[in-house]
Amino acid sequence: MFTTKKHRAWGATALSVTGILLITGCSSGSVSGGEAFSPCIVSDAAGFDDHSFNESALRGITAAADELGVEFSQVESGSENDFQPNVDAQVAEGCDVIVTVGFLLSDVTNAAAAANPDVQFAIVDDALDADGDGAPDVDNGKPILFDTAQAAFLAGYAAAAYSKTGVVGTFGGAQIPPVTLFMDGFVDGVAYYNEANDADVKAVGWNKESQTGVFTGGFEAGIEAKTAAQSLLDQDADVLLPVGGPIYQSAAEAIRDKGGDTALIGVDADVYETDPSVADLLLTSVVKGVDASVNDVIVAASAGEFSNEPYVGTLENDGVGIAPFHDFADRVPADLQQQLDDITAKIIAGEIEVTSQSTPG
Repeated sequence: MFTTKKHRAWGATALSVTGILLITGCSSGSVSGGEAFSPCIVSDAAGFDDHSFNESALRGITAAADELGVEFSQVESGSENDFQPNVDAQVAEGCDVIVTVGFLLSDVTNAAAAANPDVQFAIVDDALDADGDGAPDVDNGKPILFDTAQAAFLAGYAAAAYSKTGVVGTFGGAQIPPVTLFMDGFVDGVAYYNEANDADVKAVGWNKESQTGVFTGGFEAGIEAKTAAQSLLDQDADVLLPVGGPIYQSAAEAIRDKGGDTALIGVDADVYETDPSVADLLLTSVVKGVDASVNDVIVAASAGEFSNEPYVGTLENDGVGIAPFHDFADRVPADLQQQLDDITAKIIAGEIEVTSQSTPG
């Protein structure tokens, strides 16, 4: 739910290629004044060309390696069966720090960290807290987390402000916390728009209260994702938020097939910049700073400053946010950006509390 300063709660209406595909050295050299430092990264099954968070993580380690003047190793997973052999291969490669990308690598990362205490690990989108005590299970494992509900709240508000049909929708890949976190924030942002503007925009595809909704069962673009998008379009939705890497590409196909003014919202990266093929459809994107956080973890580890303290990106620390409206700037209400700036300030100040059962930290 979200809570205003009046403490009013609102309910909302509601990855194959095989094995090690690529190990690439980028840059050369060693950390100044010390032994060679080797950072490494393993993707989830969406791969590094997902125009989303895997690609963002790769940008982060690339920038860190360039800054440090070292080589790094990247391994791409084609399915969940690749996760363990790929992580094991990076350990055997002699990596000093290994970044794994995605919640689905949680068990593999935790086990590898426990078995290799001299190797440092970081994981995007998981707390490494299988025992549920609120702290990482291993001293050499760092969670990189993002409170995307906060940013998705803004996107939900923007979607409702743009909608001409009075219906907006969201659907996900796998029903896992990093996905439903977006969806919770989105539908609450729609509900807040209704309260603030005496409106009645409906959010379809996800019911926050019951935690039920539309999912494709994975993170691949394809018929499942297109069918999910079409099911929401058939309910008159004219804004879609697909949460799960490349599934947005299938949503874009469904939107183009339908025609009209239906808009798309990207996730993880500013998809307008990462995938120009859908730029004309993008109202905005819910962005999380995966690249910057991965960069920071690598640089800190190279300096002997690795910590397993979780990083949580929020609106306050610029770890999450929404992208510009780009081509839609003249198609949204003239004062919408100012409204979103005001809402952002209230979320940071605690006047609006955006909550989800998947909120990290």
